[in-house]
Amino acid sequence: MSEMDAKDWQILRALQRDGRMTNQDLSAEVNLSPSPCLRRVRLMEERGVITGYTAAADPKACGLAVTAFIRITLARHDLEAVARFENRVQDIDEILDCHLLTGEADYLLRVLVADLDAYEDFVRNRLHRITGIASISTSLVFGVIKQSRVFPAPA
Repeated sequence: MSEMDAKDWQILRALQRDGRMTNQDLSAEVNLSPSPCLRRVRLMEERGVITGYTAAADPKACGLAVTAFIRITLARHDLEAVARFENRVQDIDEILDCHLLTGEADYLLRVLVADLDAYEDFVRNRLHRITGIASISTSLVFGVIKQSRVFPAPA
């Protein structure tokens, strides 16, 4: 969806805060009658703006107390090495996010595990098995100061 107007942004932000709200509640929140509101939601879904609905969960409550951000640098950057790495991370459940970077590292991974022993096991038995990694640098998360699932509205 190339152009979203202010009302589309209101709808999107409301759904990002609560994806389970009814169309009736959504339309009341954004001050739009239910039928046009539902039409806008369906259009955003069809155009790929809204890609799905999920349940937000607390990792610690699920037994995943350790969050690690891992910077990965590849030894080589040819198409085969890059594709191999990118394909392998798709299959590793502990890796929640993998971002391609500019700068010193090539990738930034966000990883969730139960504890430090599980982290060591993850690095030794999952990450090290991906050939072509030159370096791994980890930062463990002590706490979360801000975490938002709601996009900033455009200026």
